[in-house]
Amino acid sequence: MYRAFHLVLPRPSGTVRTCVLLALLAATGISILELVREQTGTPGFFVGLGLALLPVAPLMAAFRWLGRAAPAPWSQLLFCFGWGACTAALIAILANNFATEWIAATTTDASAADHLGSVAIAPVVEESAKAAALLLVFTFRRRHFTGPADGFVGAGFTATGFAFTENILYLGNAFVEDLADRSGALESVTAATFFVRIVLSPFAHPLFTVLTGLGFGVAALGARRARRIWPPLLGLALAMGMHALWNGSSQFGEHGFYVVYSCVMVPVFGLLVWLAVRIRRDRLRAVEDELAPYAAAGWLGRAEVPALASMPARSLARALARHSGGRAAGRTVARYEADAAALALLRHRARRGGPVRERDFARRERELLHRLWRSRATAGPALARAAVMEELIPPWFDPLAPAAAPTDVPGPRRTDDDHDHDRDGDLGAPDPNPDAGSQTSRPLEFSHANGSCVDPPLRTSRWR
Repeated sequence: MYRAFHLVLPRPSGTVRTCVLLALLAATGISILELVREQTGTPGFFVGLGLALLPVAPLMAAFRWLGRAAPAPWSQLLFCFGWGACTAALIAILANNFATEWIAATTTDASAADHLGSVAIAPVVEESAKAAALLLVFTFRRRHFTGPADGFVGAGFTATGFAFTENILYLGNAFVEDLADRSGALESVTAATFFVRIVLSPFAHPLFTVLTGLGFGVAALGARRARRIWPPLLGLALAMGMHALWNGSSQFGEHGFYVVYSCVMVPVFGLLVWLAVRIRRDRLRAVEDELAPYAAAGWLGRAEVPALASMPARSLARALARHSGGRAAGRTVARYEADAAALALLRHRARRGGPVRERDFARRERELLHRLWRSRATAGPALARAAVMEELIPPWFDPLAPAAAPTDVPGPRRTDDDHDHDRDGDLGAPDPNPDAGSQTSRPLEFSHANGSCVDPPLRTSRWR
């Protein structure tokens, strides 16, 4: 029956899904802001808003730094932040209030209800609500979810948004309490709340949710169905456990909070920082290794590969392009770098046997190669010059010299239409075999048998 409905009811287009998500974020955003303002009052809301904004930019910059090796679209990252700040926060505050009130009415013990809600209810509700954003990205934007780094970054942006809204509530309530008690600076609840939530532990919510994101990242690399199910569930369970331990730390005695903070939170934070640096380095190494065959086949310049595997060289190439061609040239180089990294990670996943062995590898590879070729005239010289300036290639390096070893990637081929496009200003691909004459271009495909790109049988359709 499901398959029959699937055939009758077409899948919503990307535009429809985007409009639905934007409407959902707008509705939940307005609702949560009004709900928080009602609880804190207008003065408390604006004080909480101003203080809660302080850690947002550094946290987003840190997570963006991790993802720069193969950057996700800003629209995806902003969706994750908006989901955490609006939808997840609204779900959490409504569910937590309902559960706490129900427990208090059942047990007639308000203090026990608050404790149970903080330790048992809040971690489950909040981490599940934040994980929903990762599940949506994992399901509908799979091409931009290629491994642990993407899960790390998406979880970080989601949790940063959630913590932002939660901090407005806590800081606003603290300010209202200070106004009511007329507390001085030393007895200020606002100052104490700011120190604990903004200074000591701005990374708390990101640390929890990153565990879920890493689970989704491992699932993105899994070839078997079981390996795509249990890692996110395990990551979510670990996030809930860490969250419950953090919320219950005050119950472990007078110094329980400081013990959990110093013995658990700080070491786990250091471990995740080390893991983030290693993931970033491994991604850049994969970019260099996987782009080398494309450079040998003629799709990229040989001097571009070391530049694409170096973040300083990439930044320098964008700066050089902006200096010579303006902002448009800088954006072209940035897109070129992102497409090259996406191509390298696509091939890397396919060679390692990614989900369903990358059934759309050929189509996605053709799309990325075509986009790279159209931008190469602008990006190639900037990247090659950046590689020289960053001393990534030796002085005697000859970028025009043939590759030392054969490659399994067929080179670009020119069709009659390519000549026409060249005359119209569109970039065509050079013909590495000029004696072959005009022919219909053959798209690249991935052979699951030997893990290499192969030339498929001649086809009449041309890729564009």
